[in-house]
Amino acid sequence: MEKDLQGKVALVTGAASGIGQAIAVLYSQHGASVMVSDVNETLGQKVVDQITADGGVARFFKADVGDPAQCEALVSETVSAFGGLDMACNNAGIGGELNLTADYSLEGWQKIINVNLNSVFYCLKYELEAMLKQNKTGSIVNMASILGQVGTAQSPGYVAAKHGVVGLTQTAAIEYAARGIRINSVGPAYIDTPLLGVLPPEVKTMLVDLHPIGRLGRSEEVAELVIWLSSDKASFVTGSYYPIDGGYLAR
Repeated sequence: MEKDLQGKVALVTGAASGIGQAIAVLYSQHGASVMVSDVNETLGQKVVDQITADGGVARFFKADVGDPAQCEALVSETVSAFGGLDMACNNAGIGGELNLTADYSLEGWQKIINVNLNSVFYCLKYELEAMLKQNKTGSIVNMASILGQVGTAQSPGYVAAKHGVVGLTQTAAIEYAARGIRINSVGPAYIDTPLLGVLPPEVKTMLVDLHPIGRLGRSEEVAELVIWLSSDKASFVTGSYYPIDGGYLAR
């Protein structure tokens, strides 16, 4: 595999499993040193062990990205451990409550907005600060969703948060394009991760049917897009939203 990210430093949130794990591993395979972050220390350390066993360089930092102080500490520790920050993927998120808008709990709304939207702002703020201090180029990818472009019933909090991620990404991209920092968002459809593993078979079949390609996505496919956006191959790409959705949005 081409080591086109050799000497670079990457940070990935929500990296203990699923899409985040695949992104962290692929960053390493492309040569980057990786800060793996998650609230699940046991699984997060396993990802670090996987990377180091393959000859890569990685560390784990436990952080609840819904807490701005912990986001600041995460970025600070990354810079301290590896000497800088070149790339970040703000991937951490939750599915949240399923309910009609009128029945949606205030607690459920506040939780999902905090974890899925506020956290992206917190991480982005401190990542940008670190990158600007270095006076060199950088790339940040924010994990949105197909539901950052369209709605779906019983997920008002999730949909609002992911739409917010897309708008936040576009705004920050405009602000920092001339400073050499590119910021993009990715919109996966339904990906076959542990998050979907708890669903009954008939529900998974229904989800498959939403994708014209005839299957769910794989975490590794999303990771390939994130790594491309992070690399110099995407040097003219910023402020963009990239769906990776098996045709979901084209229906």
